[in-house]
Amino acid sequence: MSIKNILFVAFSLLIFQQSFSQRNFDSYNRLGLNGGITLFDISTSDFVTSQESGAMGGFTTRGSFYNNFDLIFGINFVSNNIGIKGAKDGNTQFIDYSLQAAQINFLASYNIIKHHLSLEFGPILNVNGKMKLKRNGLDDYIIDGYNALRADEIQDISKINFHVTGGVSAGIENFRLSAMYQYGVTNMLNKLNDKELENTDFEGHSSSIVLMVVFYF
Repeated sequence: MSIKNILFVAFSLLIFQQSFSQRNFDSYNRLGLNGGITLFDISTSDFVTSQESGAMGGFTTRGSFYNNFDLIFGINFVSNNIGIKGAKDGNTQFIDYSLQAAQINFLASYNIIKHHLSLEFGPILNVNGKMKLKRNGLDDYIIDGYNALRADEIQDISKINFHVTGGVSAGIENFRLSAMYQYGVTNMLNKLNDKELENTDFEGHSSSIVLMVVFYF
């Protein structure tokens, strides 16, 4: 998916969210900025992984929809990190990778206490780059559990993935704290199966805890 297509999808969802919000008699529409940390991992039996922290930031809109429901639309830029176990010459360690991504989310929010406490859930379109090695000199480390699979051979993973998320946010009208869990419903390692590697049946799903602060204007 190109940047042009991503922006088109984002703009279309924004128009949809705003149009439904404005139809509500008790209209409530806010623009906001959010930022926070991610705790990222890959749920897979193909690698031994280590959950690592990263960062997320972007913008969001929240608008009243119907009764106790709001709609939330946002675009976030994410920098995730993960460790994958490997070894060379008897030296075993977790090899650090970084994964940059852009996410478009379109969520429903159920207000337990309007403007103060809500449950939030919905789909996310995730577009990411390669899972890049963070340090030089680790390219030829052999991934744990394999005979010849090198660390540099597993970088080119699937670029487009779909996530589902759910969690809670709490605060005041202009400021909220949010705790969410994201799970990747698509196989983010599927592209590795197109390569001539030691394994031809890779499967892995992203698993992230996201802790954020949100400022509304």
